[in-house]
Amino acid sequence: MPFAQLVIGPPGSGKSTYCDGMHQFMSAIGRKCSIVNLDPANDHTSYPCALDIRDLVALETIMADEELGPNGGVLYALEELEHNLEWLQKGLDGLGEDYVLFDCPGQVELFTHHTSLRNIFFRIQKMGYRLVALHLTDSYCLTLPSLYISTLLLSLRSMLQMDLPHLNVLTKIDKIASYGPLPFELEFYTEVQDLPDIVPHLLEENPMMRHHKFEGLNNAVIELVEDFGLVGFETLAVEDKKSMMTLLHSIDRAGGYAFGGAEGANDTVWQVAVRDGMRTMNVRDVQERWIDRKEEFDEMERKQLEEEAKAQEAPSLTDDAGEEEEDSDIEEMRRHIPDNGIKVVRPP
Repeated sequence: MPFAQLVIGPPGSGKSTYCDGMHQFMSAIGRKCSIVNLDPANDHTSYPCALDIRDLVALETIMADEELGPNGGVLYALEELEHNLEWLQKGLDGLGEDYVLFDCPGQVELFTHHTSLRNIFFRIQKMGYRLVALHLTDSYCLTLPSLYISTLLLSLRSMLQMDLPHLNVLTKIDKIASYGPLPFELEFYTEVQDLPDIVPHLLEENPMMRHHKFEGLNNAVIELVEDFGLVGFETLAVEDKKSMMTLLHSIDRAGGYAFGGAEGANDTVWQVAVRDGMRTMNVRDVQERWIDRKEEFDEMERKQLEEEAKAQEAPSLTDDAGEEEEDSDIEEMRRHIPDNGIKVVRPP
């Protein structure tokens, strides 16, 4: 049974960057992965594209023939794909059991109320794929209370629309310290609790919000989000291995990959670690790494990279020394893997 991630989110949230980074990460841990581009406006992908919607429909042609703008052209292209799903199914059949990342367009209407993308996802699900919807949002939204509340509504609406296992992710978390101090700890934003506490900061942001009409609207929105109790956030710094590992572990649990049987005796250390739940970063670790002590950790990593570079330049004592040397992160995962009876066998 193949697994897949459906990467959605507004423009600028880092969807294509995430797909590129996750593809590289999965390749490093020994998991076969392919990327499918479903964005007809994405004509310069930074990742190897196994299947591209632009081979079926070209956005430029649609805009010219149908006299549509960019947004209308993307909607038309997704409707065209919905009516030509045999093309998509044939392409996915050629990928075998590869783990698939679907890079989706950024028009929010596609995952809030337009039905084509949802119907495409349901058809993919019927092909046997275990899907997880991954809604990415730039962590800059935490800097403004109004923007954060808008993000909560958008995330909630997309969860209800997609009706699939779903994770919301705050991307570019490594940049959050550069935006200035936040009124709350990061956990307040990721756990989405005690939302009424944000109202005073919302009033400070814009004096117009002090009007009694806005007060009622703000309280109604907060009550709506809290009543559903669905929205929460993971965090991601795409260039940080521990951050990627933590997110992938959450995705694997949401989609059922982590609960599957052993993939065979030749599982790599990374694969076993993902399945068995190695020590991952919680929100307090993220707060410490990227907000409270960012400069200190950056300096530690810089020194570590310098030491690794010097070690690589030094001549090996034997010809086999370099082959036996392992990544420090892999060794750390080995120490945290529970004994589950799975034997890890490295190829000769």
